[in-house]
Amino acid sequence: MTIGERLLKMRRERNISQEELANILNVSRQTISKWETDQSTPDFDKIVPLCNYYNITTDELLTGKENIVESKTNDNRKSFARNIAIAVGMYIASIIAIILFTNFNMPEVGVCVFFFIIACATSLLVYNGIVNGNKEEKVVETKEAKEERLVKEIVDIIGVAVYFIVSFMTMAWHVTWIIFLIFGVINTIISLIFSIKSNKGDVNNG
Repeated sequence: MTIGERLLKMRRERNISQEELANILNVSRQTISKWETDQSTPDFDKIVPLCNYYNITTDELLTGKENIVESKTNDNRKSFARNIAIAVGMYIASIIAIILFTNFNMPEVGVCVFFFIIACATSLLVYNGIVNGNKEEKVVETKEAKEERLVKEIVDIIGVAVYFIVSFMTMAWHVTWIIFLIFGVINTIISLIFSIKSNKGDVNNG
């Protein structure tokens, strides 16, 4: 596929006319038409605006190759989110299991199943952090991102410790799982704080 064909395809996907795109890029409609029919190629000072408008890299525009790093990063994020969702589901399932076995007068079995599921879920989270977390870091991780990750890891460790301490002291396993939700909210607040801090830094730098 030529550059002109790619430009034509992307414009049609955006559902805009040549005149509308020409106004955005501050060129004539005839110029857009020549680009899309390969009679000419975009000038150097128009390549970046084109890429910004279509949200692509210059390599994608000129060669048609997708940004492999960005694609891998998106895959890592999906995998990371999926594994977290599975782990959360397993934590909830562990609570359901202990309640069910307790109702059937088999609390010992329920506790064993509970700890087994908890161990599997925790292992999945650890694996997720080591494998997918490291992949994210290799792509890009700012100082603020490292600080945020460290703080959230500490909060996670404290949360697990508090959960088991309170659970063993009260033996109210069917209630103490709420602690995970509380610490989940705390982590969300931490992410929000770091996000606000990062946005302020970008504004100040700008």
